[in-house]
Amino acid sequence: MSNFSTKYIFVTGGVTSSLGKGIIAASLGKLLSARGYKVTIQKLDPYINIDPGTMNPYEHGECYVTTDGAETDLDLGHYERFLANKTSQANNVTTGSIYQTVIEKERKGDYLGKTVQIIPHITDEIKRRIKILGDTNNFDFVITEIGGTVGDIESLPYIEAVRQIKWELQNSALYIHLTLVPYLSAAGELKTKPTQHSVKTLLESGIQPDILVCRTEHPLTENIKQKIALFCNVEKDAVIESIDAKTIYEVPLLMQKENLDKVVLRKLNLDDNSDVKLDKWKDFLFKLKNPNQEVNIGLVGKYIKLKDSYKSICEAFIHASTEKKCKVNIKWINAGSLTEKTIKEELDNLNGILVAPGFGDRGIEGKINAIKYVRENKIPFLGICLGMQCAVIEYARNILNMPGANSTEMKPNTKFPVIDIMEEQKEITNKGGTMRLGAYNCTLDKDSFSYNSYKTLKIEERHRHRYEFNNKYLNDFTKAGMQCVGNNPENNLVEIVEISSHPWFVGVQFHPEYSSTVLNPHPLFSGFIEACISNK
Repeated sequence: MSNFSTKYIFVTGGVTSSLGKGIIAASLGKLLSARGYKVTIQKLDPYINIDPGTMNPYEHGECYVTTDGAETDLDLGHYERFLANKTSQANNVTTGSIYQTVIEKERKGDYLGKTVQIIPHITDEIKRRIKILGDTNNFDFVITEIGGTVGDIESLPYIEAVRQIKWELQNSALYIHLTLVPYLSAAGELKTKPTQHSVKTLLESGIQPDILVCRTEHPLTENIKQKIALFCNVEKDAVIESIDAKTIYEVPLLMQKENLDKVVLRKLNLDDNSDVKLDKWKDFLFKLKNPNQEVNIGLVGKYIKLKDSYKSICEAFIHASTEKKCKVNIKWINAGSLTEKTIKEELDNLNGILVAPGFGDRGIEGKINAIKYVRENKIPFLGICLGMQCAVIEYARNILNMPGANSTEMKPNTKFPVIDIMEEQKEITNKGGTMRLGAYNCTLDKDSFSYNSYKTLKIEERHRHRYEFNNKYLNDFTKAGMQCVGNNPENNLVEIVEISSHPWFVGVQFHPEYSSTVLNPHPLFSGFIEACISNK
């Protein structure tokens, strides 16, 4: 849009966590982008970790990786899947990174001997991070989601920073507050008091929400909306119902029905004269709800108690299977419980197996047992990152006669280190420093399952790992039937291994799930789903 100054929209949450601020932010972003605006979404996380890279997935769900190598909150995955816009380091800000920057400036003397304080130094750095995206990328809208719940001590600097931004930008900033309207079955009615208290807490920080999005299990009546509007100082049409949906991909259409995008445009004094182009999105939803067939796929991992640990994989399955008019039923399989005795019972009647990524040796032997089973029984297989490395270890032990073959991550003194850390990484001790992070190039062999999926010889995929296929053993694997069909052209690192004599056996060192979107399913997941359908 020409002659357009960037508009900033801030999404806060109240009453309880996990209401779905990220989905609301992504849905609004989708509606605005469908009108032709250039939109990005940013997450402010109140925790003191620099990033979620060193967190256990049980703490925070999966760690999402951007193309520029940032380890970020999983909500950035939702932003990319909804908008099909790539995010970057600037799209995820943590309290840890804010304080780190301010302290580094203080040590260098940038503050000229002044006392460094929350206000203005921390809040100024927060404001700078918020504005980076608008200042450097010419976005029409920057939607900023503030993690946590209003009233949390750790969120206070963020709330104060966005309060200041509204006064600085005036009509170019807007507050959306996501809240909960619970249904009390004993009373048989919806209750607005939690929402009132949540808004009151926000008002105490100097912020009057412009729009309230109300999560609810039951439709909000006109009287309920009127009551919320009256006691929370918002217009009635700015009280938006967000009723529980069967799939997150319905939420943009539900928000459109509630006129969320129209209210946003009106409150920012923008014309509502552009068409909302959602035909492809609606077609996707129709296919999602009306599959022609089903396949059963086992997901073998060690964090299966928290499904969000594999969020991007689950969503990539939805994207690819919907494209094929098929429904995927995921069987969650704990790698730690897979033994040679239990393997047949656990993996029987499955049309395909995905062995998930991860770190550390817990569950590693279970993953190797699963791969041996699918290799011998000709079941379609996709191994991602550590899943690919386990496929290499299994092949070395059982086909190449390398007893005890392993990764030096699991067994540093293994006689056959078929997976090893790169030489240049061996002297680095910081956890984050040893990672290969972000997008890297890969060249494919034309005679491969992968090429048949991608339909191109050159690809770019995102990485998050320390250990690599040990090229010292490459000829041994090739002669025995496991081929390297994808490699990094800059440093010759193995990126993809396949067994061509198998119906579909693919192990990838990278993370294809990160780049799958609603309207552009990832080719490898599509190829894997096709193989699973054929295996029925």
